[in-house]
Amino acid sequence: MTRVLLATRNAKKLVELQRILDGALGPQRIELVGLNDLPVYPEVPETGLTFGENALLKAREGVRHTGLPTVADDSGLAVDALNGMPGVFSARWSGKHGDDRANLELVLGQVGDVPDEHRGAAFVCAVALVLPGGKEHLVDGRQTGRLLRAPRGEGGFGYDPIFLGDGQEKTNAELSPAEKDAVSHRGKALRALAKVIAKVLLPN
Repeated sequence: MTRVLLATRNAKKLVELQRILDGALGPQRIELVGLNDLPVYPEVPETGLTFGENALLKAREGVRHTGLPTVADDSGLAVDALNGMPGVFSARWSGKHGDDRANLELVLGQVGDVPDEHRGAAFVCAVALVLPGGKEHLVDGRQTGRLLRAPRGEGGFGYDPIFLGDGQEKTNAELSPAEKDAVSHRGKALRALAKVIAKVLLPN
């Protein structure tokens, strides 16, 4: 199997990408490892102003420190009424990185007086693949929808419980993993990535 680093400590992301790659490429073609599986190296701050810039920053560092082909993503929620914010600050919108509940409640509070017809939002994801030889690939995905006024569902993570995708009756947190993969920003980006991986990393 070809070994690829996914530059994250988020176990859910690791499982999600492995599931999507296995579905797109066939099982046991790619062995994904996460940052928790390797010796610790200094992680670069996410100083990019776009999702793509941050994904490339993390993927380049992964290759530099491990020598492995490295995948990194950056994703977040862009709320129309907040001029596209929290955007690249989605994971630390409340001030503390990764506090999903606090981030979600802050966004709900900020759009509390926004009428339903103006609560449009989109999940956006950029995924970078950087190879040891220096070649870089960047793909993205987007899921449009709107924000609910209260969380629904126990699945997913981040802002999933308050996001209702266009044409959906369930929030992203109420979808099964397979249903979410089919429509989510990350699912779309990772399927695009799977095509790139098949072309540049897997033998014919």
